[in-house]
Amino acid sequence: MDPFSETCYNNLHHQDHSFATVESGSSSTNFPATAATTPSRYENQKRRDWNTFCQYLKNHHPPLFISQCSGANVLEFLCYIDQFGKTKVHNLVCPFYGHPNPPAPCPCPLRQAWGSLDALIGRLRAAYEENGGSPETNPFGVRSVRLYLREVRDVQSKARGISYEKKKKRKRLAHQADDRHDHET
Repeated sequence: MDPFSETCYNNLHHQDHSFATVESGSSSTNFPATAATTPSRYENQKRRDWNTFCQYLKNHHPPLFISQCSGANVLEFLCYIDQFGKTKVHNLVCPFYGHPNPPAPCPCPLRQAWGSLDALIGRLRAAYEENGGSPETNPFGVRSVRLYLREVRDVQSKARGISYEKKKKRKRLAHQADDRHDHET
């Protein structure tokens, strides 16, 4: 086993005790922390995401080492975790397609929200490199993953009837109106 894959394997089997313990009763992954500092929420989430992805590769048929991982495996993982999503994404045939606040329930599936997937990929991309992976071989940064995330964003924004750009613009306009109101009073 190569050293890079061994890091992932050791983290899954709690054999690497050279790093700080974050959760009670378990050793953390390859994210060092001193006794005086505790890892941030981001670092803790990144560690959990990395362990989840490594466990996914271990359970893959056939099992894969992280060094064998490709963008296709990352896409498979994203499709796998989609089943645990909590965001209602309306299908094209749904009467509520394009409505931001549907008035009644519908049978459309729950999916992972685009923002959650985008943040997950960002954390996994950083964790890959922190655990010895090369930026040039990082499967989380390949074009197919970026295109997938863009497609998810576009599909979800159309299904909800709110584009991500418009949502940001609305917030900015609301803040500008508040600022004008504050200056008038």
